[in-house]
Amino acid sequence: MKDLIEYIARSLVDDASQVQVTEREKGESKEITLRVAKDDMGRVIGRNGRVANAIRTLTQVSATQMGARANLQISEPD
Repeated sequence: MKDLIEYIARSLVDDASQVQVTEREKGESKEITLRVAKDDMGRVIGRNGRVANAIRTLTQVSATQMGARANLQISEPD
């Protein structure tokens, strides 16, 4: 799941070196955090959040196939 999100994000952004994906177990679900450069946030979120919602949907489908739950957060690097 982490690899899928990283692949999609690197395909969308201009600065692929700034893409960071972390995955944490949180109870029965996984919390995945996608960090991209500030300049690339618009590309990852998309108009009216359409791209972000599509990535979240793919994450949930992938998690369901693995018998798990997943939540995707998108933020800027620290």
